[in-house]
Amino acid sequence: MSTDGLIVVDKPGGMTSHDVVARIRRLAKTRRVGHGGTLDPMATGVLVIGVGRATRLLTYVIGAGKSYTATVRLGQATVTDDAEGDVIATTPAGQLTDEAVGQAFAALRGEIDQVPSAVSAIKVNGQRAYKRVREGESVELPARRITISRLDVLAVRRDTPDVVDVDIDVTCSSGTYIRALARDAGLALGVGGHLTALRRTAVGNFTLTEAATLNELEQRAPDVVNLPLDAAADRYFPRRDANADEAKVLSHGGPLDATGVAGPYAVFGPDGGVIAIVSERDGRARAEIVLAPA
Repeated sequence: MSTDGLIVVDKPGGMTSHDVVARIRRLAKTRRVGHGGTLDPMATGVLVIGVGRATRLLTYVIGAGKSYTATVRLGQATVTDDAEGDVIATTPAGQLTDEAVGQAFAALRGEIDQVPSAVSAIKVNGQRAYKRVREGESVELPARRITISRLDVLAVRRDTPDVVDVDIDVTCSSGTYIRALARDAGLALGVGGHLTALRRTAVGNFTLTEAATLNELEQRAPDVVNLPLDAAADRYFPRRDANADEAKVLSHGGPLDATGVAGPYAVFGPDGGVIAIVSERDGRARAEIVLAPA
């Protein structure tokens, strides 16, 4: 049984990412557990969990691109830009054409400056923005540059009077707020919009096809890690194999000769175990994190 590694969880709705971490701590019987990118309670889907030494890989997982399927309701704006917040404005949207809807979402593709939802986990003067909003403050967050590499409209549905529901499929850079896309599409169309469903389908190359539900993890506890540390590093990073002398130097934090690969990449010892994640600069390969057991 390996206690160091990654778990790809299919997060259920109604739980925070921290709730999932707490459950995994109990199942894996260790406190050393973290997650690689928050999902809102309403959202479901891929949540990458690190256990043991693999928690140190999560900083790279957090920065990976992500994919989602979502449903946007046009015709209603909410205080949170999603279905968990109170409706603050309604504008009949039934007159919107499919073409207009498609154009509004197409305008969000590529590199754009996105203002995150005010009800987000971004810190403002040391306090989460959502806490300030709940305390009655008006919070305005600065725009940040993000990349929407794919945004496909899958369906435009008119099942409810005066609103239009739009199913979308999105691949985007880290730091993108899908509910802000819903808000901005609604603003562009003049009717308001918010997110009613969100499912994360991929984080980097971790996808729903390998995700386990919490019930499945319960059944195989405490052996919950499905991607041991060595396998996770080999899959997620380019690989470099070190000889015994190099392995000794690197495991003690020393540099290796550069190979010309910018990195970050994973260096493995003669025994096949990962030693460190390194990057190269000034002609040397230096560890960003050392993963070899102390």
